[in-house]
Amino acid sequence: MRLMRVGEPGNERPVLFAADGRHFDLGRLTADIDGAFFASDGVERVREAATAGTLPELDVAGLRVGAPVARPGAVLCIGQNYAAHAAESGAEPPTTPILFYKTPHTVVGPYDDVLIPRGAVKTDWEVELAVVIGRRARYLASAKEALAHVAGYTISNDVSERAFQLEQSGGQWSKGKNCETFNPLGPWLVTTDEVPDPQTLGLRSWVGGEARQDSTTADMIFGVAYLIHHLSQYLVLEPGDIVNTGTPQGVALSGRFPYLAEGDVMELEIDRLGRQRSHLVQA
Repeated sequence: MRLMRVGEPGNERPVLFAADGRHFDLGRLTADIDGAFFASDGVERVREAATAGTLPELDVAGLRVGAPVARPGAVLCIGQNYAAHAAESGAEPPTTPILFYKTPHTVVGPYDDVLIPRGAVKTDWEVELAVVIGRRARYLASAKEALAHVAGYTISNDVSERAFQLEQSGGQWSKGKNCETFNPLGPWLVTTDEVPDPQTLGLRSWVGGEARQDSTTADMIFGVAYLIHHLSQYLVLEPGDIVNTGTPQGVALSGRFPYLAEGDVMELEIDRLGRQRSHLVQA
């Protein structure tokens, strides 16, 4: 299934995007697609209602598409999780996952504008597979258990300001990762039954129509199941949390491409998860 949210910021409606192209209002089942929805078996309730044919059809033409998950409690991000990207960043591939956080307010819709921060000179793109947590994960015994705690997957753009991240950081990355609008998400949450193996997905990005990234999640250093198990040893993953799993090579930090400027358009795509498009404007 594909779940999405439509409407103006703060007033989005939960929607099922069916395989036949129709949209169905989920308002009778849930107020939103959020942690409470996942914790209350929301995905299964939607599946049952769709099978029974009890969901009202909804015309979404002209409506804004919001992030498919409403203000996650946490956005956990894995750094340098593709060997080639680590190399273009001037680092050795990590031997254990690198974790950093984004604040929930960075999450915006897949077609919303991205704001270049005041004083920014090195704003960068990063296409990533985002994992949406569906069940509480705490001290998982093995990676074999991990995917049972995942509700689905979506596209994430881990937008970064490299000067803030690396030159003005004080030793950490958060200044360059948490600027407003720095995590376009969506367009849909695709449930796990449609993505049985998250390590077989192609992911790509373009700036101004020119190709930038073209890789596959098979090249991750640490796969999705390993990451969820690993993170559960250090923190509690709650329903509705987002895990950004890292980006492949082809970012501006490599020196091969110019950094983003006002007026640029970023496009991101992952197999089976759709495509997003964001314009860059000045904050």
